[in-house]
Amino acid sequence: MSSVLITGSSGFVGKNLVKYFQLDKGFDITEVNRSPAFPNPNYFTFSEFFSDNNHQFNHYIHLAGKAHDVHNASSPEEYFEVNLKLTKKVFDKFLQDSQAETFIYISSVKAVRDSIETALTEEIEPNPLSAYGLSKLKAEQYILENCPSDRKAIILRPCMIHGPENKGNLNLLYSFISRGIPYPLGAFSNFRSFLSIENLCFIIMQVIAKPIATGIYHISDDIPLSTRDLIEIMGDSTGKRARILHVPKPIIRGIAKVGDYLRLPINSERLKKLTENYVVSNSKLTRSLLVELPVSSKQGLFQTFKSFQKLCIIFLPYALF
Repeated sequence: MSSVLITGSSGFVGKNLVKYFQLDKGFDITEVNRSPAFPNPNYFTFSEFFSDNNHQFNHYIHLAGKAHDVHNASSPEEYFEVNLKLTKKVFDKFLQDSQAETFIYISSVKAVRDSIETALTEEIEPNPLSAYGLSKLKAEQYILENCPSDRKAIILRPCMIHGPENKGNLNLLYSFISRGIPYPLGAFSNFRSFLSIENLCFIIMQVIAKPIATGIYHISDDIPLSTRDLIEIMGDSTGKRARILHVPKPIIRGIAKVGDYLRLPINSERLKKLTENYVVSNSKLTRSLLVELPVSSKQGLFQTFKSFQKLCIIFLPYALF
């Protein structure tokens, strides 16, 4: 039986990943989080984990981190304290573990670029503009610079992750559409990549099970979708046809500029987020593992939106990606 350590298991990705591994009886899961839980021999707080010298693990999956704050309320120091310093400590613990084989770090595409017009591949030179992206990039560099040749360190850069019970910006956009309010940005054409939580869990298990070279891999669903596609899938999930308005772009841009000064539902930054391209290529990863993802882009989003119907969602206009 393989022993797997998962940090940040109390988060959205962590909860789903633990459930996914528990479906396979070949894994013994140990969780590490900030807060203590009910007495459990397979659960540590970070302080307990760092002081423990009695347990060893075959595989480390480091999920814990500080998420990107779209409201810019967090200081740069907070990102580097969690995303860089904590990652260093966990990776150092991995290096000290004589039984450890694989270290999987969940980074982010934001470690490369905050915006991009071409498909994002691993060959593109990183140039993150935010403290979040830079802290993730520095953590990646530390891992790759210090990983010995006889061990495997895999850095996964996911794009926007979604799935049942995910509480984020897709919920907000769904609440907007599910109330029958027309989407006014139909005149804009763009494509974005998304990542189903099921596909992410599948890939993580494949990374553990199969030979794959140490390095950085981008991870996304196979097919990027336009925001209009997204709106239509939302409508299909509710059984109602989504209403999409093609308001002329100059009018929308003019309203957005006014919104820069007044508290309107849309401003220039929000308009950019809703209409920009952000396509991520997963070809290096799928070729390296020789796998096909189990869930298609549209299927995964449909399942996510169906799950939102069971949640009590507070309406906030114009979700941001």
